[in-house]
Amino acid sequence: MATPEETADFAALIRELKDRSGLSYGVLAKRLHMSTSTLHRYCNGDAVPTEYAPVERFARLCKATPEELVEAHRRWILADGARQRERKSATTANVTDNAPAVTPPAPGPEAALTPTPEVSQPAAPKPAVRNRRRTALFAAAAVAVVLAATVLVPRLVSGGGGDDRKQEAGSVTSTGRGTTSPSASPKSSASASSSPSRSASPSESARAKNGASASASAKAGGGAADVAADVPLTVTTRPYAWESPCSQTYLVDEDAGKVPPPPTEQDAPSWVSALGAVSADSQYLELTVQGSGQDTVVLNSLNVRVVESAAPVAWNAYTMGYVGVGCGGGVPTHSFDVGLDASRPVATPKSGQTGLPYKVSESDPEVLYITAAASSHDVRWYLELAWTSGSRHGVLRIDDQGKPFRTSGMSGRPRFGYSLDKSEWVTAQSD
Repeated sequence: MATPEETADFAALIRELKDRSGLSYGVLAKRLHMSTSTLHRYCNGDAVPTEYAPVERFARLCKATPEELVEAHRRWILADGARQRERKSATTANVTDNAPAVTPPAPGPEAALTPTPEVSQPAAPKPAVRNRRRTALFAAAAVAVVLAATVLVPRLVSGGGGDDRKQEAGSVTSTGRGTTSPSASPKSSASASSSPSRSASPSESARAKNGASASASAKAGGGAADVAADVPLTVTTRPYAWESPCSQTYLVDEDAGKVPPPPTEQDAPSWVSALGAVSADSQYLELTVQGSGQDTVVLNSLNVRVVESAAPVAWNAYTMGYVGVGCGGGVPTHSFDVGLDASRPVATPKSGQTGLPYKVSESDPEVLYITAAASSHDVRWYLELAWTSGSRHGVLRIDDQGKPFRTSGMSGRPRFGYSLDKSEWVTAQSD
């Protein structure tokens, strides 16, 4: 099977980075904690990583520029999409090929010439047999009615509360692996006019027609999210991305002796979830926005919504990375700063960069980087992305698996860094 164009473009870029670095496959594979053969397959276009994290580590190890990091991410998204399409096509073809062919036997010449012998009609079934069959049919019909009622009743119950449904519509939530996942109430995420249990009111029909309430559903643990027909884009969120290991700190309500070593970036979501940790001082988000069809989608604005703002949590601060090990990293394009301590936080393009609007399509995604900082508050917040495509428009809510993002200041809190020599957390500094 020929290599898809998207996969070939991705492989060409990482080969270029590898050749420019001057490092051998063996050295790179060892530093990336993967086999040499796997790295060969990535560079030859024979395979595509299922996650972006190893691609980013590879690119940083090869001294990629911020622009090259963005381009590597864009090409990986397209190559991963091509890989998933190939897998679906192969599965469909396999099912079709393995389906048994049912061909009725053709009557032979003997059957045409041989008269059909008379067959005596069987005796009529006894009344008891007929009664049993009739009882079985009634029982099956009753089960069907019960099942239908079981399906329809929740829909009828969820049909009320139009305001709540509008609030949840368009919620795009993220998993720790950087993929979108369903919101907490998938039924209520659906557009009001999509429910078969009742007729939509004229106002609801107008909202659905004008795209004022964008609905989105997603695949947990997969690649890009599937969205409803009236939302022509997908948003994949990495809420625990790192601009660099040394730049990311988490607040944890545990003593240093009970906190496990710092994770790698791709394992940060599990580490945060297990410890109930909170992003400290700042939180770095990575949003990948891609059109889901042929139409161009314009990203008009990115707004910050604060759910709650309180005093910072009084927990210990743990910095990722390792004591005595240097960290690097640049500022990628399409980066925004958010000051969560402000009374009305806004997403502001970083110095020298252009802000929204941007255009996206299925073949031309955009990656947005958000640095949300909080020094004197514990803030729960989410984002709203306004979009237009032709006569359609809407707003997508972007949050953390149905919950607001949470970022807290850490002023005055004890700081710890992890020592490789001692294999334990040691006091770093106290703000």
